[in-house]
Amino acid sequence: MIVYEFKLKGKDSQYRAIDEAIRTSQFIQNKCLRYWMDNKDSKVDKYALNKYCAVLAAEFPFADELNSMARQSAAERSWSAIARFYDNCKKKVKGKKGFPQFKKTCRSVEYKTSGWKLSETRKAITFSDKKGIGTLKLKGTYDLNYYNIEQIKRVRLLRRADGYYAQFSIDVNIRVERQPTHQVVGLDLGLNYFIADSKGNVEPSPKFYRKSEKQLNRANRKKSKKFSRERKKAKQRQSNNYHKARNRYARKHLRVSRQRKEYCKRLAYSVIQSHDLVAYEDLNVKGMVKNRCLAKSISDAGWATFRRWLEYFGHKYGKVTVAVPPHNTSQNCSNCGQKVKKSLSTRTHVCNHCGFVEDRDINASINILKLGLSTAGHAGTYATGDLPSWAIGVNLSSNGESVNVESPRL
Repeated sequence: MIVYEFKLKGKDSQYRAIDEAIRTSQFIQNKCLRYWMDNKDSKVDKYALNKYCAVLAAEFPFADELNSMARQSAAERSWSAIARFYDNCKKKVKGKKGFPQFKKTCRSVEYKTSGWKLSETRKAITFSDKKGIGTLKLKGTYDLNYYNIEQIKRVRLLRRADGYYAQFSIDVNIRVERQPTHQVVGLDLGLNYFIADSKGNVEPSPKFYRKSEKQLNRANRKKSKKFSRERKKAKQRQSNNYHKARNRYARKHLRVSRQRKEYCKRLAYSVIQSHDLVAYEDLNVKGMVKNRCLAKSISDAGWATFRRWLEYFGHKYGKVTVAVPPHNTSQNCSNCGQKVKKSLSTRTHVCNHCGFVEDRDINASINILKLGLSTAGHAGTYATGDLPSWAIGVNLSSNGESVNVESPRL
């Protein structure tokens, strides 16, 4: 399963129709969640929510204007949140179990195999439901002519700060055979260096957010100056100048996120192409960002993004990627195995038992490689675009984030 993304070109009236379709999808998603909450005793399942979509279409005319499969896709999003909550309860996950929440803002609407039609050249797409979206041009570097229409399982319309996009979920085998390199490596993720490997190589952290923080703060101040508290109290829409400033601020954030994503993608591709086995830390990033002193730097590093791309390319090129527990990998000596306690500010590992001296991150990467070689199997998560066999054709992730698998030249 791969996902291709194109930018949409159309008229303002078509963009407003897409916004209306997105709002309708959000309405159906929230209604399905309310239906589950009100009927917990009757064991509401995925199929019951799909049937409830027909009830909503009969009751609300604007819901009937949306394609029937798009309504079912919105119901599946609600069920995805419900199923994840049930799984967390069964697994007895510590802390909050992720009880499903109502969507306040939604940025996408998803169609299945009906409600849309590609042109003969595959350079335009036409939506045939009653929302009035019509025909939109597709701008991008990918070529959909390589695939049959039957292979396209989902089409999603997505709104971002810089415009509207279409994502195509295509059922295709992404496996690529490569000659073995007979090389293994362990990776230590950090803030001083983005990665340090067991061979002594380091990659500096790009710190895209830190470099753009001054511009972001300036744009945020300009946005705040145009915000009217009186309009908010009167429940009136903010001025056009406020929304323009808000859009400029969002575009700057979008640029930073794209820089980080592209950097992680290129680095993960390079690591996978050079090695047959890659061992890395199984970091709990969600828990680590609770440290308010390091939260901004950890978020700026993009460790989770790098891991997803590492696992995706490992799956695509048949390489072994192993996530190992990070406990004491920085404290233990990679030469003799003895524990040498050190604070986070101590960047050089000096062993009092064997006299081994090495950079702290490189010492940790050697320990990670040893743990990876002693671990059987793959302890990672499914990466972007890499879905298990049972997920072929299911809905795309609903958070609005791009799941465009890779650049054309990779």
